[in-house]
Amino acid sequence: MATDKIFTLPVRVYYEDTDFSGIVYHANYLKFFERGRSDALRQCGVTHTDLLAREQPLVFAVRKMTTEWLAPARIDDDLQVRTQYKAVRGARIALAQEIWRHEDRLACADVEAVCLTADGAPRRVPADILEQLS
Repeated sequence: MATDKIFTLPVRVYYEDTDFSGIVYHANYLKFFERGRSDALRQCGVTHTDLLAREQPLVFAVRKMTTEWLAPARIDDDLQVRTQYKAVRGARIALAQEIWRHEDRLACADVEAVCLTADGAPRRVPADILEQLS
C-alpha cells in the first residue's frame, strides 16, 4: 500500500458547524474527518454504495480514534481535511487525518477502521479493494 499519498477534501465552515461564539464545535470535527475518509475512498474508486452492492456486502466502521485539537476553526473558514492511509492488517485499516486552515494545522486524528460484513462480522479487506487503495 502506498502510504505517501494524501487525499485532500476542501470544507467550508458554516454557521451550523459553530457554537454561539462562532468557533467550530468539537464534535463537528468528527464529521469533517468522516467526510475526508469517505472522499479518500471515493478518490480511490471505492464507494460505500459499491461496497454494499457486493455479493457479500461490506462496510467500514471506525473502531478507534485518537483526536487532538490544536487551534480553533471559525465560521467562514476554508479548511482542508487531509487523509492518509498508513497500513492495512487483516480487517483493520490505519489512517492519519489532519484539518488545516492554510498553513495552520487545527486538528489531527489517528483512526483505526475495520472492514465488516453487513451483519457486523470482521472481514479481511478484500484484495481488489486493497489494490484500489494502493
